[in-house]
Amino acid sequence: MVKKSLPEMGGSKSTSATSAEAEVFSLSASVAEMEAMAKKLRRHIITMIGKAGSGHPGGSLSAVEILTALYFKLMRHKPQDPHWEDRDRFILSKGHAAPLLYAVLAECGYFPVEELLTLRQLDSRLQGHTDRTITPGVEMSAGSLGQGLSFALGVALAGRLDGQDYRVYVLLGDGECNEGQVWEAAMAASHYSVDNLTAIVDNNGQQIDGWNCDVMSLDPFAAKWQAFGWRVIEVDGHSIPRLIAAFKEAQKVKGQPVVIIAHTVKGKGVSFMENNPDFHGTAPNTMEVEFALKELA
Repeated sequence: MVKKSLPEMGGSKSTSATSAEAEVFSLSASVAEMEAMAKKLRRHIITMIGKAGSGHPGGSLSAVEILTALYFKLMRHKPQDPHWEDRDRFILSKGHAAPLLYAVLAECGYFPVEELLTLRQLDSRLQGHTDRTITPGVEMSAGSLGQGLSFALGVALAGRLDGQDYRVYVLLGDGECNEGQVWEAAMAASHYSVDNLTAIVDNNGQQIDGWNCDVMSLDPFAAKWQAFGWRVIEVDGHSIPRLIAAFKEAQKVKGQPVVIIAHTVKGKGVSFMENNPDFHGTAPNTMEVEFALKELA
């Protein structure tokens, strides 16, 4: 089923269509096209947060390549039919990275790209944290950290019970893994051998209060997941080819869940935001937006 190419898909308006009529999103993008898309997504993030005057740029920028690989190369989905039963599911547990997810959904055609500039406005479909009741393509309403892995586990188990073959992907922050609920879900996923579930940790080393090693160290991080019965894959979270390879490796694992620890840089792509905890939840001002967009040109 060869569909529209990546450049043609970006920004198309979502229209009402039955599951049979709606097209499966094309996954034929080249690495070069996806890298260009990643830069475009970063520009969207800076522009929309700058216009809103609030938001979370650091953790949105760090996960760009992760979502680019998933939505443009790996996940089975239909932008014109967001509730298609056979779709793969993406759960954003670190809900403050909503600007990134919105940018990806818009470029895939779930809603117009122009709508991105309504971020955080009253009556906008694009609120500061994701809301599945109003935004096409959003699977989980987010806010409190630590809940997404439990939600994703339930969705994965439901697929098994219903005899469906969709895969579930959930993106967590590394600071979020200080939450005890994450490890309760990790224990349950291993106990039930949920192999249609892949967790991805955006391992950028920081959280709202600073560096993880100062707030609450996660080390030895990979060993923790392994001790809970998960297959662990570590990868450069800014390398699209390596991310794709990691996701394909995860698809082959049977009998246990997989976690991909993606080593990333908070604020990636914008020099004054990289590894700068101040931009966890601070919007760039007008001059900073202009400077950042020049760097991302």
